[in-house]
Amino acid sequence: MNQLNRRDFLKGSSAMMTLASFGLFGMDFKDQEGPLKVALIGTGWYGKSDLFRLIQVADVEVVALSDVDRNLLTAAGELVSQRQKSKKVPELFENYQDLLKKHKCDLVLIGSPDHWHALQAIDALKSGAHVYLQKPISVDVIEGEAILAAARKYNKKVQIGTQRKSTPHLIDAKKQIIDTGKLGKISHAEVCCYFHMRANGNPPVEPVPDFLNYEMWTGPAPMRPYDGLPHIRWWRTFMEYGNGITGDMCVHMLDTVRWMLKLGWPTQITSTGGIYVQKEGKSNISDTQTAIFEFPELNVVWQHRTWGNPVDPEYPWAFKIYGEKGMLAGSTMQADYIPFDSKEEKVHFDCFFEREKYPEDLTEDRIELNAAPATRLHMKDWIASIDQDTLPIADVEQGHISTASCILANISMELGGRALRYDPKNMTVIDDPEATAKLRRPYRAPYVHPEPKNV
Repeated sequence: MNQLNRRDFLKGSSAMMTLASFGLFGMDFKDQEGPLKVALIGTGWYGKSDLFRLIQVADVEVVALSDVDRNLLTAAGELVSQRQKSKKVPELFENYQDLLKKHKCDLVLIGSPDHWHALQAIDALKSGAHVYLQKPISVDVIEGEAILAAARKYNKKVQIGTQRKSTPHLIDAKKQIIDTGKLGKISHAEVCCYFHMRANGNPPVEPVPDFLNYEMWTGPAPMRPYDGLPHIRWWRTFMEYGNGITGDMCVHMLDTVRWMLKLGWPTQITSTGGIYVQKEGKSNISDTQTAIFEFPELNVVWQHRTWGNPVDPEYPWAFKIYGEKGMLAGSTMQADYIPFDSKEEKVHFDCFFEREKYPEDLTEDRIELNAAPATRLHMKDWIASIDQDTLPIADVEQGHISTASCILANISMELGGRALRYDPKNMTVIDDPEATAKLRRPYRAPYVHPEPKNV
């Protein structure tokens, strides 16, 4: 595999022409003696996928991995040894805190379930590492505020895995359609997900296998009876560990619309929904939900259903931005500009792949080939931000706004659909003590909820 040093890692990419058109050349990377030391916390599917994309584009040495599942951890160690230049197996840790104490890492990637993100990210930042944190950044709003406070306090760059901002065809669509004003005045956007991705069922309670530390896997979350390995979406079907489809999928598309239109915090959020159809299993996340994120003279409306047909089969997980002169639709696979004037030409944007440049992608288990180029660009941007002391494209503050907005939508739904107005300065929901109390989830002892002022 081609290894690139930090000064030269943009050169020779098959995405060169695409990157050049987006103004990503001309970066002045600092000299680096030897590879960057990297660790991964959470060695499941997407944690490994992120790590492998980093190995492809930067001069790194993966020195350590951590996971509470010994089987996953051992297998990941072998895969990393096959991928990295040194061919060394990283040191393996069950407890991520032991990893951070022993290894002084330059970069830490976090691919654990959502309920662990805050504690692990803050500990990694305190250890002196820059962090790549998967979305959503937190399971409650104050966790997100604490991560943001820690990133700023320790002056570390935190890149969030909202990589639509690094997706070539969406960057191109933004540049050609949004930035040129082709849509005219924009006053409505829709974001949606109609994937049948809500794991559901009634598996029996069973003994915890000896290769899994279920106590540590659960961490600060409520302790559920063990009913099978939580990996690969089973944990996502429970609100104990995340924020449902809205927290998992809306965060991507809301973040994309916010980036394209340069939007900050919503002024008001309302949401309704629940379990309307898929009532037969243990899952307690909504199967149907609508949320309205209000901005000045612009509403972003979210809809998900984990049953039935998508509204638009071409765009089952997507955004659509509406202006007076036309509409821009986008997804991980494509984008389309459809003008209001039928005499004006439509514009289609194809997904960008790099199969020839990175043939190892073709044999990687469960890889999202359409997302791999975006993740590689995301990694390059992250390292460039460290070298130049600038904020990365998916900086933690933007990830926090998108994550917290989705969490607030769930709180609104829980409270019967009432409108919530979040005040980030005071970290309260304006004139709503009941909603404000829900900005912090209770932590299971002995874990202590992080607070922005104490990080």
